[in-house]
Amino acid sequence: MTDGNGQPVNAVFGFSRFLGELLQLEKPAHIGIAFDESLSSSFRNEIYPEYKANREPAPEELKNQFSICKAVAVAMGLPVFSSERYEADDIIGSLAAWWRERDGRSIFVTRDKDLAQLLRPGDEYWDFAGRRRLQYEGIKEYYGVHPEQIADFLALTGDSVDNIRGVPGVGAKTAEKLLARFADLEALYADLDQVRGLSIRGAARIVKALDEHRETAFFARRLTRIACDMDLALDENSLRRLAPDTDALDAIYGEAGFGKALSSQARRLADQFPAAAEQP
Repeated sequence: MTDGNGQPVNAVFGFSRFLGELLQLEKPAHIGIAFDESLSSSFRNEIYPEYKANREPAPEELKNQFSICKAVAVAMGLPVFSSERYEADDIIGSLAAWWRERDGRSIFVTRDKDLAQLLRPGDEYWDFAGRRRLQYEGIKEYYGVHPEQIADFLALTGDSVDNIRGVPGVGAKTAEKLLARFADLEALYADLDQVRGLSIRGAARIVKALDEHRETAFFARRLTRIACDMDLALDENSLRRLAPDTDALDAIYGEAGFGKALSSQARRLADQFPAAAEQP
């Protein structure tokens, strides 16, 4: 899918359609969209230069579409956030922490398992494309550990996607058994000898590996734990959804050559907006 100049716009189309469908379905009064701008410049790269070093850079034909996606989100009336020092996950975590202080519940729209660590009672994890919605209580059943333990789980097993080393010999099943007995890394390492009594194959070997790679595990958790303390200078209107700018959306969609389908969607969003804005 390309525009009149032969530039790819497939990601813009998919993003725009998804975002419109989400807004039509949920009619949120408050929402935040986080973009990644720190794939090689985040604070994690500062403490661990090899962080995500195994990932191929985003192709130019995709990178060029990111700014258009941002423009679409802004034209839809949605608050957009990005940072060169923090990743989108950290932005989402910080927004959720701020919202929680005001007694708000959050719905995390994502396919990224790492974000499940942000859930607290009342929150929801929504894999929109996979049509899977999990409440706080359902995370353990699906992922094997409680939301608060996901960063510890990834620290033990490692995360090959982000090039994070874990404890050698500790796989997902072993990590699940360890975290079923111990609440977190601190509790585990405070009583490491108890691991010998767990029904874990090669328990003695696991104890030895854990002991030898203690620093690795705690360092990995600094990378796997989402930062929720960004200073985003938020106020009561920072996450308030605004009315869509249909003229701006028409211009973006027209330049991309999308035809009338998405412009019609934009008008439906404008029609429904007054009711959405009245939600608490």
